[in-house]
Amino acid sequence: MTTLCAPIGRPGTPRTGHDLYTPVLAGDGADLAAALATIRAIGDREALNEAIEHAFPGSRLQTDADDLGGFRLSQKGLLRPLSAAELSDGTLRYLLLVAALLSPRPPELMELNEPEGSLHPSLMPALARLVGQDSDHGQVVLVSHSEPLIRAIRNEGDATEIHLEKSFGETGASGVDVPRWQWPKR
Repeated sequence: MTTLCAPIGRPGTPRTGHDLYTPVLAGDGADLAAALATIRAIGDREALNEAIEHAFPGSRLQTDADDLGGFRLSQKGLLRPLSAAELSDGTLRYLLLVAALLSPRPPELMELNEPEGSLHPSLMPALARLVGQDSDHGQVVLVSHSEPLIRAIRNEGDATEIHLEKSFGETGASGVDVPRWQWPKR
């Protein structure tokens, strides 16, 4: 189950026609249902379905057309679809990443800082595929400590790896020629 105080885990609040859809996910993820519905309506519906299938085989995402603007995830083996409040943090985090990476209005630069947090290791290939698809629309900078995710992204193809190393309290990029930083003089 997700954290009860997180906006994403709360039941939907009544919405009007103008806020049932959003081309860009809010920073707190409170409009995840609207972002997913927007992808389904005007974005890459097929990529959305594939992202769900790759991560959760046999599952299906349902975006509700009611005034609560919710969504449900039908999963193989369960008797009924689950609402956002019933999903695990890892499943919700994956769906948030899906909504951000498949946005109908993608940014030119997207930074993902340790997106593997709360995700089951089996989701790394599905996440890597999504990151690879998003990099076709703009630049993606991903920071990760997860070897399975790094390996999966490497397998997707066109990525540049920069390894950071700490030496005597200083963090530097190994294998990259970076000019030495000098503090400006006053």
